[in-house]
Amino acid sequence: MSTRWYPIYQKGGPQLRVFLPNFWMKLVRPVLEQPPNVVQFACSMEMTRFDMKNYLEKIYNVKPVHIRTRIALGKTRKDPGKGYIIKDDDVKYAYVTLHKGEVFEFPDVCQSQKKDLDDYEKSLEQAKEGFNDYLDRNKQRPGMPGWFTI
Repeated sequence: MSTRWYPIYQKGGPQLRVFLPNFWMKLVRPVLEQPPNVVQFACSMEMTRFDMKNYLEKIYNVKPVHIRTRIALGKTRKDPGKGYIIKDDDVKYAYVTLHKGEVFEFPDVCQSQKKDLDDYEKSLEQAKEGFNDYLDRNKQRPGMPGWFTI
């Protein structure tokens, strides 16, 4: 069942209607070690194996050899404030096996963060030097509050 509402068919102008699929797939890093040619996805609950295969072939030009799916049940817990039971949504995982020679590696999306960390470390060092200068200036005045400085 689709959650999208499509416009009712009317004569003329069929090129104005766009039908979008209600499917999505999200790349997930597996918890357990997988072979190099196996990729794990979280996908919508309505997708079948055939839908996943078509999705990967048409959109990403990836030809999977085999697809296995499993449904992970959401956690059930008690709400700390009200006391009633809460259950998280279930998640469907798909394990896509690629051809034998293909190897999947996760893309490095943190390259910009490494540069940002270098800038952060430099500013942290400057802050430490400034604090040490402040302590050196106020060594001669014990017991004087820090805000009372000339």
